[in-house]
Amino acid sequence: MTDLLGRLPGYALRRAANAVMGELGDILGDRGFRITEAAVLLLVQDRSDLTSSQIGKTLDIQRANMVPLLNRLEAAGWIRRKPLDGKSLAIVLTAEGAAKVTELASVIEVYEQGLLQRVPEEHRDHLLPALNAIWR
Repeated sequence: MTDLLGRLPGYALRRAANAVMGELGDILGDRGFRITEAAVLLLVQDRSDLTSSQIGKTLDIQRANMVPLLNRLEAAGWIRRKPLDGKSLAIVLTAEGAAKVTELASVIEVYEQGLLQRVPEEHRDHLLPALNAIWR
């Protein structure tokens, strides 16, 4: 039975994604972050023009989930809302948020390098383009 499932690309991809997200979630959780919080912080770093709806669309997060997520990040002092134009607000990092992004980026980089080490060397250059081709 496992042999049959292991030959199904969709099944293998789902299992791999679940494993990776579980591991990364544990690592970030030990540092007080959720994966979605880290993703937002990484996305808005060095940007001053992203609205909550743009962030939600990019990260595939429903509006109903974006509001409490951004409220948590704002309450932690990591982001603030800045007027963008007459009706929109940009989500930008605070100084404390920028420091958190630096911490997150180094933790995630170490994890990602370890993840790539699990992939046979001859497949590493093709992994990311293949994965991106599936979802884009």
